[in-house]
Amino acid sequence: MKFSHELVEKNVGLLAILIVVAISFGGIAEIVPLIYIDETNEPVEGLTPYTALQMEGRDVYIREGCSNCHSQMIRPFRAETERYGHYSVAGEHVWEHPFLWGSKRTGPDLARVGGRYSDTWHKVHLTDPRAVVPESNMPAYPWLNDNVLDGAHTEAKLKVFRDHFGVPYSEDDAVLQKDAQSVVGKTEMEALIAYLQVLGTAL
Repeated sequence: MKFSHELVEKNVGLLAILIVVAISFGGIAEIVPLIYIDETNEPVEGLTPYTALQMEGRDVYIREGCSNCHSQMIRPFRAETERYGHYSVAGEHVWEHPFLWGSKRTGPDLARVGGRYSDTWHKVHLTDPRAVVPESNMPAYPWLNDNVLDGAHTEAKLKVFRDHFGVPYSEDDAVLQKDAQSVVGKTEMEALIAYLQVLGTAL
């Protein structure tokens, strides 16, 4: 036994292989059961797919790097639930691709920000954060008021989420096309606010 232990410790290649094997088994033991638990795969009651405008807003959120400073994952700790609201559950995120849970909170968590502030508040805050939160170190995004959506790729995005990710959008392409056309002429600011206002409202 002593010899075999020393053999592993002194052989870097063997040690590396055994480490990978151990991590693999641990990962499988943690991940595989989750695939078969309904509550991790089924949407929560009341969850609806993003509208075309909300989907465009989500893309703006990703493009501007909002997830670098804001998480969307409330952990089940009293300190977090008292500040942000009900802890996050898997069923809220089954149609999220990619997930935007994040891990850094330079700014507050946004998982339950939907409906907490008015559209006007969000617009002022995104245009000039210090106008409403003097101590904020968040950058301003005034160009979102000027950038106008043309909807060129919106329908394709909705179809990708429907056909490849199982999001229950209408099977009628005409319905998706009509929803996609509704974003034309809207500003990126309107789209981002529409996205923020829906976060956490399903639970």
